[in-house]
Amino acid sequence: MRRPLLCALALAVAWTAIPATHAHAQQGDPADDPAAKKKKDDEWGDKQAPLPALRNAGPCPYVKVLYDAARYVELKDNREAAAAVGYTGEIQGLSSSCQYKGDEPIKVEMEVLFGLGKGPQAPSSQKTYRYWVAVTDRNQEIIAKEYFNLPATFPAGADRTLITDKVYGISIPRARATVSGSNFEVLVGFDVTPEMVAFNRDGKRFRPNAAVTATAAATPGPAAKQ
Repeated sequence: MRRPLLCALALAVAWTAIPATHAHAQQGDPADDPAAKKKKDDEWGDKQAPLPALRNAGPCPYVKVLYDAARYVELKDNREAAAAVGYTGEIQGLSSSCQYKGDEPIKVEMEVLFGLGKGPQAPSSQKTYRYWVAVTDRNQEIIAKEYFNLPATFPAGADRTLITDKVYGISIPRARATVSGSNFEVLVGFDVTPEMVAFNRDGKRFRPNAAVTATAAATPGPAAKQ
């Protein structure tokens, strides 16, 4: 059960695993006939519509991923090498909607797409990641912050998976009706260590095939063996 934070924020979360590949609609020449176009949209359009279209009296809060916490990379003994990588994660997508009117609180719903990975040092195919959602008075201070667990299971033989987490019930009180959503920010990020923050801040990454390439380069070819 999620509890309100500082009487300012209530969060609820639901997560679903989704496959790493998606079906794409067939492409063709656009139809001039409105009826044909509607039929095509009904057949091939995106049916997911994950978030409802909420009506609001003003702009929504800014919803964004904090750069320093956008990626999660475990490194054994803090060695920056592909062979030392344990579990990894990256926030790959973020969508949101809001609703408010009069002097009512601002209600925000959001979906977060996580791309998760398992490196050579990962001990198992299961990992519970941890991330947070925070509401801030824009460019000033944190009003409320809450942490969530994100359990992940990597399919047999796979080292990557995608999970979409739905966060709903975010309620931001306003002092008066003239306070718009643009005065607030909703931030999302992984629960990371100071070392991970420094790694992210420097923009460092690993190529998926880095370990394989390094092994191949270290192995002498037939001509090199005497």
